Parts: sequence; C-alpha cells; structure tokens
Amino acid sequence: MARALIVLAVAAAVFWVFSIVDCSVQPPSRHRGVSKRAWIAIVVLIPVIGGILWFVIGRTRPDAQRQRPIAPDDDPTFLGTVRPIPDQDERIRQLEEELARLDAEDDPTRDDKRDDPDGDGRLR
Repeated sequence: MARALIVLAVAAAVFWVFSIVDCSVQPPSRHRGVSKRAWIAIVVLIPVIGGILWFVIGRTRPDAQRQRPIAPDDDPTFLGTVRPIPDQDERIRQLEEELARLDAEDDPTRDDKRDDPDGDGRLR
C-alpha cells in the first residue's frame, strides 16, 4: 500500500511540474478563459486539479488556433491590393484585333474544298 502511495505521489508531482511548464511555455493566444498569469497561479496553487483544469479548459488545441488557408481569389485583403494593369487592356485589344485579322485572312492551304465538305474549317 505504501508503495502505491509513493508511486501515486511521484506521478502527481510529475504531472504538476509538467502542467506548470506547459502552461508557462504556451503563447498567450493559446490560453482560454483567463490570462496566462492566472492560469499559472491556478496550476501552482491547486496542484493536481489545477493541472487537470489547465488541460481540459484552459489550453486550446494547436489546430483550433490555425486558420484554414484562403485562396488568393477568396481573400478580400488580397483582392483589395490587386489593381488593373493599364497596359493590359490595350494589349488585349491588340490581340483581339490580330486574331480577327488572322481569322479574316484566307488560308492558301485550305483551297481544296473536298477535304472540308461542311465548310466548318475542320479537315477530315
């Protein structure tokens, strides 16, 4: 019986020290409820129960703190920084004109209408 009490006392002391260290090294953003100093005081003044309270109530999970990454086109702050490129509209207009000009030109290799019976521009 005495051995069991000694083992239990050692386990409680290890848990108490571990709780104090864990509460001390966590950033203040991971403390729920009260401030970091208050949690340290709770863990130190109420040895085993304070440690249990710290792990159950006071400590947040690391993944709860992280936010899901947002794609750039879903992020309003990123979209607010994007400005239209002034030359982009002019470049698009030039490319559209060039494409229209190329479509209007007759292609000398497609003079043979036998290969294009539908006249849709696709060779068979």
